[in-house]
Amino acid sequence: MENIFNYKLEDLEEYFLSIGEKKFKARQVFEWIYKKHIYDFYEMSNISKVLQEKLNNTFSTNLLTIKTKQTSKLTNKYLFELDDGNYIEAVLMRHDYGNSICVSSQVGCNMGCTFCESGRLKKVRNLDAADMVRQIIMIQEDIDERIDSVVVMGIGEPFDNYTNVMNFVRIINSPYGIEIGARHITISTSGLIPMIKKYGEEDLQTNLAISLHAPNDELRTKLMPVNRAYPIKDLIKEISEYIDKTNRRVTIEYLLLKDINDTKECAIELSKLLRGLNVYVNLIPYNETSHIEYKTSPKENVMNFYDILKKNKINVTVRKRFGDEIDAACGQLRANEVDKL
Repeated sequence: MENIFNYKLEDLEEYFLSIGEKKFKARQVFEWIYKKHIYDFYEMSNISKVLQEKLNNTFSTNLLTIKTKQTSKLTNKYLFELDDGNYIEAVLMRHDYGNSICVSSQVGCNMGCTFCESGRLKKVRNLDAADMVRQIIMIQEDIDERIDSVVVMGIGEPFDNYTNVMNFVRIINSPYGIEIGARHITISTSGLIPMIKKYGEEDLQTNLAISLHAPNDELRTKLMPVNRAYPIKDLIKEISEYIDKTNRRVTIEYLLLKDINDTKECAIELSKLLRGLNVYVNLIPYNETSHIEYKTSPKENVMNFYDILKKNKINVTVRKRFGDEIDAACGQLRANEVDKL
């Protein structure tokens, strides 16, 4: 049985037309689900009994199961069980401007970034749109608050699951759906150039973030094997073309690893690499894990790196740390609790 959370509004409209119903009923169903949080078709009072029965026999409205939840002052980390028994994680971050969720897009990940806990579990499967939409729904239900922004930056490479991620974006962006503004949705990629090109042709105003993490091919290849297929020169060229095509600024994510990529030389090289591009750099202090030997860059190194970029007129911020005390920070998601279940 198809899960209704896989359906964009246009898909549901086509379904209603195919069974001889008016397509406006799709908007009604969307509003019941996403605005009123009613998941039982028989409780949708402006839909006929016959149609309720048909919907009930055609679609599932199953939600995910929260297996564990870890909490800190500003962060909740959720371990979800999917319909097939696989597990994923998502993170809620509370900001002064609202609630943000970091969503997973795959069970496991094949990118093999050496600093990332998530990549220790090889890709099992792509998440479908319903798996991603329901992460947001479950967290909204749990905290009884609205989610204001979404980053597809959890377990998995979103552009290795392109179609499902685009469907997910259109569902949560729909004014009849969760209604998260396009400019409050960010998709992060390790640099899959063909998909960046395709993404630039989408009729969307969502944000693009590139996980760069090194200013040259030798170092980036050691950290991120994907660089062998899509080296920095080609990636920067594609980023420039994306900016020209969309007139959108791109975020460059740069994870600072002690004595690896946090040196003065790396900062100068990164400044030269990005000069003239409409980007801003998000410096991310590394969050240590028990399985990986990289160490957090000292605050002095972080600020020196920041100052060099600033002096070279590169827009730069240092990411506020969220959730490292509960293994919910950037690079720490791996469903550790699964081993305990």
